[in-house]
Order: sequence, then structure tokens, then C-alpha cells
Amino acid sequence: MSLSEPDAGRRARALRSNFRRITAVLTGVMLLALTGVTLVDVLGRYFFSSPLPGATEMTELLVMAVVFAGLPAICLDDGHITVDLFTANLGGRAAAIQTAAARLVGAVILALVAWQLWEHGSRLASYGETTIYLRFPLGPVAKAASVLCAASALLLLAMTLLRLPKGTSEDI
Repeated sequence: MSLSEPDAGRRARALRSNFRRITAVLTGVMLLALTGVTLVDVLGRYFFSSPLPGATEMTELLVMAVVFAGLPAICLDDGHITVDLFTANLGGRAAAIQTAAARLVGAVILALVAWQLWEHGSRLASYGETTIYLRFPLGPVAKAASVLCAASALLLLAMTLLRLPKGTSEDI
């Protein structure tokens, strides 16, 4: 990092770095739990003819948790899947405009997804919907995913308004 780097760029880099570490630990723990569930289920199934009760539901919930817990970090890194057929050679102001437009579109889409997930979670909660085997309530799960989507949308909007430099995982 050079001394001439703008203050916002330094703060953005530090925020991205710290947030990525926290997210990496959180998602890493969930991935280890997912691996443990799968291991216990497979070993129980093949060696004891007794699979782990509710393993499928635990796997589904953990995969969902990994995806949505990592979403804010992906947004902070500008790490969404992109196709650069026409924009790969943009430079300077055009690249900044393209980044801002992509962030705004992403924020709007994530806000819509957050809203729909919240509505879906409210419906699930009103029905008392649970997983079949474990009886885990699904309304709060959908609402938690909604909150993470909304946080991601707000991150993208803030990054656009503050004109933060585009981030990559190499910055961290």
C-alpha cells in the first residue's frame, strides 16, 4: 500500500480484509460441520446400516447457510460472476461507471430477493412450517437469508455511493 493511496481506499482494503477473515472462519466452521454430517452419515450407513437421522435436512440447511453467510463477503470483494466480453478493455472513467452500474443492479436484485425471502419466511412461519424429520422451523431460516441478502444489497449500495475502488480477493 502506498502513502498516496486515498484514505477511502485504505479503509476499504482494511474493512474487506477483516470482513473476509471473519467470513472465512464462519463459513469454514459451517463447511466442517457439513463435512462432519456427511462423514457420520456415510459411516453409519455403510458400517452400521444406520444413517444419521436428519442428515439430509442438516445438509440442506448447512449448504444454505454457507451460501448466504458468504454473500456479503462476495459483494464486498466485487466477486460476483461476470462476463467481460465487451467491458474487458474499459479503462478509467468508463470502468468506474461500469463498476457503479453493476453494483447498483446487484443491489436492486439483492434487495428484491431479500424482500421475497422475507415474505416467504413470513408465510412459512404463519403455517408453522418445519423440516420433516428434525422439525426445525423454516420461517426463521428464510428470514435470516433475507437479512443477509439485504445486508449485501446495502453493502453494494454503500460501495457505489462511496465510490470505493473495485476489490478482488487478491487485495486481501
